[in-house]
Amino acid sequence: GRYKDDTILLTRTLVFFSSKPSSTMSDSEYAIESADAGASSTIPMEAGQIKKGGYMMIKGKACKVLSISVSKTGKHGHAKCNFQAVDIFTGKKLEDMVPSSHGTTVPVVTRTEWEIIDIGDEDEVTLMDEAGNQKTDVNLPSVPAEMAQDIRDAWAEGENQVTCSVQAAIGLEQIISFKKESE
Repeated sequence: GRYKDDTILLTRTLVFFSSKPSSTMSDSEYAIESADAGASSTIPMEAGQIKKGGYMMIKGKACKVLSISVSKTGKHGHAKCNFQAVDIFTGKKLEDMVPSSHGTTVPVVTRTEWEIIDIGDEDEVTLMDEAGNQKTDVNLPSVPAEMAQDIRDAWAEGENQVTCSVQAAIGLEQIISFKKESE
């Protein structure tokens, strides 16, 4: 293809905007790029397409959008979107202003359900899913402050069955909710 000799920079851009490897890249180049964690954990999106309640990246943090206000600027100016958002892992409020036609990035956010098998002294949690897979790389949440203790109380040293939802985005994972299963 005619892009063969182009720089790796172009390759990066291509991979960022296309989820499938394009035929103009050799396999070896693609393999290097797809190992780049940043490419898969966020997707590009026009700022004007982001909706309230959706997610977006602000200052490198995965955020949930609380409100959007659009302001029109002068005669030939672009409309600007002012996003009020909250970091999905810390609950900290952030805001960002982006022209509506400009691209921004959206984190890929997933939620999975797990049962709590064990809670260690250092707040490390052992979880198991329905298929019996164990997960040991999550700790009790640090925000909101009382949630970790609430989970411990509900679990009661293993007396009760407690399930929790783990939210994952941009390489971070955190327990965001839990519920005590009734016998």
